[in-house]
Amino acid sequence: MSREEDVYMPALLGKNIPIVTTDEKWKLLFGEEGVSDELQALADELNKLVDEQTRFKQKIKDIKRLKKTLLDEVIGISDRLNKGDKSAGKELDDRKRLIGDCNAQIEELEDRLLGLPREIYQLNYKVMVASMSVCYERLHRNTDEINEIDEWLSNTRKELKKQVIRLQEGEMENFNLYSYMHDIFGPEVIDIFDMEYDPERNHRIRTPGSGSIQT
Repeated sequence: MSREEDVYMPALLGKNIPIVTTDEKWKLLFGEEGVSDELQALADELNKLVDEQTRFKQKIKDIKRLKKTLLDEVIGISDRLNKGDKSAGKELDDRKRLIGDCNAQIEELEDRLLGLPREIYQLNYKVMVASMSVCYERLHRNTDEINEIDEWLSNTRKELKKQVIRLQEGEMENFNLYSYMHDIFGPEVIDIFDMEYDPERNHRIRTPGSGSIQT
């Protein structure tokens, strides 16, 4: 018995486990990777057993319906026989033979049905555990990736905040320097230097907090 069976079988004993492969969402559990060949083989075998069970049950119903019709006919034929209709004897024998055939077929089908529920339960359990194992592996893999991305985003936010502060400090320093230069040297002198360094073109100087351009 595998580790999964050791762990889960006692807990699931007696529980009503739905046939997992009959749910259209089952294959969605496996995403783009799809169902493995090994698991698909189990699923195919499970579906085959479920189909057999359904088919056998339907055949038993059909045969029982036929048997009831034959029994009803036996009553009518027996009445004719009691009234002296000699031809009814052969018909009665035919009906009894057919009823015997029905009983034999029903018994055979019920015998074949007898072990199917257990086979279906065990195979369905294997498919379920294998499916859960794949899902848990994907969940853990995705969780590790999510945590890694979350950590990266957290570090990036911190670094981004630092860079934003440096950006704002640089803009503030440029703003102050440009203002002081205008005040100290005058606009005519500054215009000469503007030919070499144009803060409007090279480094747009924004007023603190407003985002507007200082001209």
